[in-house]
Amino acid sequence: MKNLFRNKRITIMGLGLHGGGVGAVKFFAQQGAKLLVTDLRKRRELKESLEKLKEFNIKYVLGKHRKQDFINTDLIVKNPAVPNDSPFLKIAKMHSIPITTDVAIFFKLCKAPIIGITGTKGKSTTTSLIAHILKSRKNIILSGIPNTSVLEDLPKVKKNDIVILELSSWDLNSLKYIKKSPHISVITNIFPDHLNTYKNIKEYINDKKNIFRYQTKKDILILNSNNGFTKELKKEATSKTYFYDGTPQGAGKIIGKLYKIPDKYISKAINSFKGLKGRLELIKEIKKIKFINDTCATIPEATIYGINRISKNSLNNIILIAGGKDKKLNFKKLADTILKRIKLLILLPGDASEKIKKELNKNNYSKIKECKNMKSAVRIAYKNAEPGDFVLLSPASASFNLFKNAYERGNEFDKEVFCLANRLTPLSYQQRCGKNK
Repeated sequence: MKNLFRNKRITIMGLGLHGGGVGAVKFFAQQGAKLLVTDLRKRRELKESLEKLKEFNIKYVLGKHRKQDFINTDLIVKNPAVPNDSPFLKIAKMHSIPITTDVAIFFKLCKAPIIGITGTKGKSTTTSLIAHILKSRKNIILSGIPNTSVLEDLPKVKKNDIVILELSSWDLNSLKYIKKSPHISVITNIFPDHLNTYKNIKEYINDKKNIFRYQTKKDILILNSNNGFTKELKKEATSKTYFYDGTPQGAGKIIGKLYKIPDKYISKAINSFKGLKGRLELIKEIKKIKFINDTCATIPEATIYGINRISKNSLNNIILIAGGKDKKLNFKKLADTILKRIKLLILLPGDASEKIKKELNKNNYSKIKECKNMKSAVRIAYKNAEPGDFVLLSPASASFNLFKNAYERGNEFDKEVFCLANRLTPLSYQQRCGKNK
C-alpha cells in the first residue's frame, strides 16, 4: 500500500470543516499523491481545516469547482456528503475518471474482517459498546468515528485485527463502487432522516441496505426486531441473520458470543461501559435541577426516546430545549409527546422550530419560549425550573444554522450550564477549563 498512490493525480472533492476531509487529505499526502483539493467554501471559512494541512504540498481550488479538475486527474475522492448527481461528477464520468470515497478505499484495502454498524440513531453507542466488549479479548481497530476519516486508521490495521466501523448512509452509498459489505453488519433501526438530502425515505433505506447487499452466506446480519423497517430487511438478506432487542447491550451480547467471549466478560464490559458524550449525558445538578445533554438527538424519534427515558413515570417535570435546522421531517409525534410530558418548551432559532411550533399551535399549546442562542436558552430554563425538574437539550433537528455540528451545540450547552453553576463568564470558563470542555 505504501506506493499505491505515489505520484497519482488525485482530486479531493470537499475538504469540509469537521475533520473527515482533513484526515483523507493527510492520508493521500503521506502516500505521495499529487493532490488538488477543491471545495465550494472559501479560504476564510476553511481556515481551521487548512491550518492542519499547512505542512503538506497541496494545490487548492476554493470557493468554486472547475471542470478541468474533474478531467485532468487519475482519481476523484469525493466527500461522502457530496451528492451523486453533482454536475462535476457527471463530467468525470463522461471522461471515464474513477470516482470513490475514503470508505470505499478503506474497504478495498483493509486486510482485516470488518464489523459495520449503521442506523438512524444509536449507532455510535452501539459501535462503542461492541468495541468495549471485544477489546478485552481481541485486537480491535475502532474506526468511522464522526469527524474523522477511516483512512487515518488504515495503516494501523493488521490481518489478525477486527475492525469495528460506524457507517452513515452516505458512507454506505459509496460501497456500490466496490460492491463490498462488512463481514458482520448491524442495523440498529431506521427512521425518516436526512430527507433534506434524500428524495424520500425509500432512497435513504436503499443506501442503508448496502451494509448487507453484498454479503454472502458466510457473512452475518444483525437486525433490530423492534423496528418495523429493519424487521422487513431479513427477506432481502443472503447472509445468516440474527435478531436482537434494539438496545446496544443486545447487539453487544450477540457480537461477543459470535467471537466466543464468555458471558462473564460480556456482562463485565457492559456494566463498565460509561456511554458517550452528548447522548442523555448528565452534565450538572444545580439546586436539584438536572441538566442533561442529548445534542445527538437530531430526529424527533430520538427526542421522544430521551423524554421517555428521563421521566418514565412523572409528568411535566422536563424543560425541553429543542429546535434548529429542519431535515424535512415530521414533528407531529414529537408535538404529541410535548403536549403530554413537557413543562416548558424552549426553541432555538431555525425552520425546524417553526414546524414544531406550528404543530403545537394546532392544540393551542402556549408553554413555549423562543431564544436567540444557547446562553439565553439555558438561563430561561433555569429561571423556570424547580427542584426535581430536568433541563433537557434534545433538539430533534440539525444544528448547522447556529453551530458547526451537533457536538459544538452540545459543548455550548455544557459551557453555559457550567457558567450558570459557577457564575462565570464564558471567557473565564474557557480560561479555566479549555474551549471544548
